[in-house]
Amino acid sequence: MTDQQWMKMMADEVATEPAWMPTDEQADGVHKYYRALFISDVHLGSKGCQAEALAEFLKFHHAPVIYLVGDIVDGWRLKKRHFWPQSHTDVIRRLFTKAKRGSRIVYVTGNHDDFLRRYSGIHFGNIELCDEVVHETLSGQKLRVLHGDAYDGVVTCHKWLALLGDWAYESMLHVNRWYNKLRQYWGFGYWSLSAYLKHRVKRAVMYMHEYEHLLMRDAHKAGFDGVVCGHIHHAEIRQTDQGWYGNCGDWVESCTALVEHEDGRMDLLRYHATVSTESSSS
Repeated sequence: MTDQQWMKMMADEVATEPAWMPTDEQADGVHKYYRALFISDVHLGSKGCQAEALAEFLKFHHAPVIYLVGDIVDGWRLKKRHFWPQSHTDVIRRLFTKAKRGSRIVYVTGNHDDFLRRYSGIHFGNIELCDEVVHETLSGQKLRVLHGDAYDGVVTCHKWLALLGDWAYESMLHVNRWYNKLRQYWGFGYWSLSAYLKHRVKRAVMYMHEYEHLLMRDAHKAGFDGVVCGHIHHAEIRQTDQGWYGNCGDWVESCTALVEHEDGRMDLLRYHATVSTESSSS
């Protein structure tokens, strides 16, 4: 599927707002409002994407500006096979509906949706496309918002190795899905194999630390107060000696998002837990 075909398909799909999408007044549940919302690594178009969870999350979480921090659409997967169930369209519709109701949607491109980088800088309605952007917090701090793949030497220098790693990750997710079906049958909760390996394999831990260090070093040199990124599927927020670091995580396994509260606090939300599990002042 070419990028032109994908964009036309999306335009056709979202042309009519579906009846199932209730207004805020009609929806059940508790609505939460933030100053800004950051989401990355959704990977629409891949079997690992938890689109149903994200559509539900977007139904009840609102902000005047929503940053989509890269790899929202998985162009690498769509080039190999067409996989686009209704739940993936529901996410796109939810975002378009938010834009229609006044939210500013900022789509920051990543490596899996790098086919969109040729269109960086365009605006249509409340939706804009860019390679990176600056978010100013309530306290006036400037956060550099980018996907982060430019700081991954495997992606930038050895794309064939990145593609091999992507295949291995997809295979691991497939095994993990079946394993968790068995866990659910026996009454156990979700367990992530990839998250376990990231924290147990020394080279993976070193890779994540190096990635964070390079991002923060360049942001600090450029005069930013911090960074919001994605790419490595490892949700985290913390204060470093070079500024504030925030990684959105992903919607393949962890189902996490970063938010800035209306009072300026930065939080990491883990959607499956339905509560904020970590927080740090920006």
